[in-house]
Amino acid sequence: MDCICIEKPGEVVFKPLPMPSRKQSEALLKLLYGGICGSDLGTYRGTFAYAAYPRIPGHEFSAEIIEIDDNDQGLEKGMIVTANPYFNCGTCYSCQRGFVNCCEHNETMGAQRDGAFCQYITMPVERLYKGEGLSARQLALVEPFCIGYHGIKKANIRKKEKVLVIGAGTIGVTAAISAKLMGAEVHICDVAEKKLEYAKVFGFDQYLINDGHLWETTRTVTEGRGYDVVAEAVGLPQTFQDAIDAAAFAGRVIQIGVGKETLDFNFTLLQKKELTVKGSRNAVKEDFLEVIDLFKKQAVPFDKLITNMFKFSEAKEAFRQFDENSGNMLKVMIEF
Repeated sequence: MDCICIEKPGEVVFKPLPMPSRKQSEALLKLLYGGICGSDLGTYRGTFAYAAYPRIPGHEFSAEIIEIDDNDQGLEKGMIVTANPYFNCGTCYSCQRGFVNCCEHNETMGAQRDGAFCQYITMPVERLYKGEGLSARQLALVEPFCIGYHGIKKANIRKKEKVLVIGAGTIGVTAAISAKLMGAEVHICDVAEKKLEYAKVFGFDQYLINDGHLWETTRTVTEGRGYDVVAEAVGLPQTFQDAIDAAAFAGRVIQIGVGKETLDFNFTLLQKKELTVKGSRNAVKEDFLEVIDLFKKQAVPFDKLITNMFKFSEAKEAFRQFDENSGNMLKVMIEF
């Protein structure tokens, strides 16, 4: 079989590999669709905090079960599934307390370990989730939606609260959709006007351009009050500062974005505003099951999330175009 491999920043190659050997309690899967995550793009660019090379990318995917043993999850050969790609150690303090999504030794597929962008892979059966009648394309969107959904859940949003999402990429948009489903008034901002223009298909309440004066803009829009909740979905020092500035007194800030740079900021703002600041990492089984249910209920306009589709043979071009035109693309997907 062949896999997609990032040999080093800027270099994608097709690499032949032997068919994977399935162990007990694992399923053999045939990849159907895979989404290129922002972290995959960061690995391609050499900017992702957890990148190592060479690396097979990919942790957003759907697949068909080719081989599987009898199991207590009702999974059978021929079923279309998606999966939880965050491998936890099971023994660290976080895992012992049930916080498996932020395992101290977490290995996410495509990041700290090789990912799913192969024609065939094996996965532990316990990490697989039934498709519940959803299409293979829809199932490949479940994991990225879970990232934004998990973060927004941590904010404990109440109806009619004002929420600002910083970043109109895939994770920002999924966070904004999640906040909207929870009854919030949702504003979204980005530096890329084309991304904001596209995000209008999701029906948010305000679209703000981040032109370097976001603090002034948000004060005007909120009549000086600030936002009850701000979700940062970019991962840059300035956008984290923007989140702190835009939050109302006694507001909540959720940090979803991942970056490598540091920020020197006036931390007394946290005390002065009595802010609650939470990090959000990965997602948990409950999130996957809830998002699949939301997709089944057609509560999420998932088809609008996909802006670009490439064949497996076009993977090099997919990464190149996403790198050069990321301001114009939302979810880039590869059909295996």
